[in-house]
Amino acid sequence: MSSETTENNHFAIQIRPPFPLPPPPPPAPPKIPSSFPAPVPQQQPRVSIDFAAEDLQQKVAFPFCRQIRQRRDNSWVISLIVILHVVVFVATMISNDCGKNSHGHCALKTLGRLSFQPLSENPLLGPSASVLDEMGALRHTLFTEHHQYWRLSTSPWLHAGLFHLIINLSSVIFVGIHLEQEFGPLRIGIIYLISAVAGSLVAALFIQDRPSVTSSGALFGLLGTTLSGLIRNWNVYTKKFDGLVAFLVILTINLILGLVPYVNNFSNIGGFLFGFLLGFVLLFKPLVGKAAQKAGLFEYDVKHAVRLRHKLDKPVLRSISLVIFSLLLVGVILVLLRGTNANKYCKWCQYIDCVPCKWWSCSDGKVFCESMLSAEQLTLTCSRNGIFRVFPFTNISQARFEDLCYLICS
Repeated sequence: MSSETTENNHFAIQIRPPFPLPPPPPPAPPKIPSSFPAPVPQQQPRVSIDFAAEDLQQKVAFPFCRQIRQRRDNSWVISLIVILHVVVFVATMISNDCGKNSHGHCALKTLGRLSFQPLSENPLLGPSASVLDEMGALRHTLFTEHHQYWRLSTSPWLHAGLFHLIINLSSVIFVGIHLEQEFGPLRIGIIYLISAVAGSLVAALFIQDRPSVTSSGALFGLLGTTLSGLIRNWNVYTKKFDGLVAFLVILTINLILGLVPYVNNFSNIGGFLFGFLLGFVLLFKPLVGKAAQKAGLFEYDVKHAVRLRHKLDKPVLRSISLVIFSLLLVGVILVLLRGTNANKYCKWCQYIDCVPCKWWSCSDGKVFCESMLSAEQLTLTCSRNGIFRVFPFTNISQARFEDLCYLICS
């Protein structure tokens, strides 16, 4: 600080700051007339690219251990399949019309035309054997002697009863939606349909002379795909033990259900085997996370290259699985065309498909009954064992006559 004396003998005080003052602000830019639009800053486009879990060094939970995403576009195939199965089952029960064809001897009569055959006739609470034949179930005489090969495509859509429908579709929903959200509807739809037909082909090798439905074969195809997906992505998944427990529970329940009449367990085994091989052919590493990356002119090519690379990984494994799948499928078809009955070479195999007990019978072969009419009663006597039953009606169809005859003789 310093002071000076002016000519008028006044004192002037000048204060010097300890630091230099900031420079004055730059002049404001000239105003742009309102008739010209303001310039918009250019931004570099960004694209979100999905990477496989191995690329990002991340792990994901096993599909059964994740929450299902609430999206309509990633579970439509399984939803459509479930709706079709329900529609076919309702149509089967309408055709059954227990109240009319069985003269009121039905279970749950309050359902009217949708009422079920008694448990003594169908332990799964479903239609009669003759109605299952009419709707397209597999049977030895119809398939081999009458050459009704179209039953290979209709049998996978039939259910033996209400219990079978509930257990099978509940399992399909649980397994199928998780797989569809993981690997896409196209792949899972292909696996489901091929496993269904392949399971029917295997079932036809061991078919017996009683109606048999193969709708569970497609479910086991999905279970086989689940196992192959777990094996090929073992290092990617977490919570594998929990997923295996759920897998084994579903597998065991449906295998036990296959020991009941009308549900074919050989279709389950065949569907599982072919679904297992298809999993190695069609599945890929799951996508996790999203990595943002700048993209310009070749945005589509970048996304396509990344997805194609991870969806066609492990080409050797895919090729070997495809060759084995093709050889097995062709082999089963050739054996069927020769008319081979595998039961002749494996006597104990019949117990894989049906285990007899006091609630039902697993007898195979044609049965014959003698009928006698008296007043308003019908008496049927089995020619095999001499057992007879008296029914309080006389007007029955030939198909219903065969149902009652089988029930008496078994």
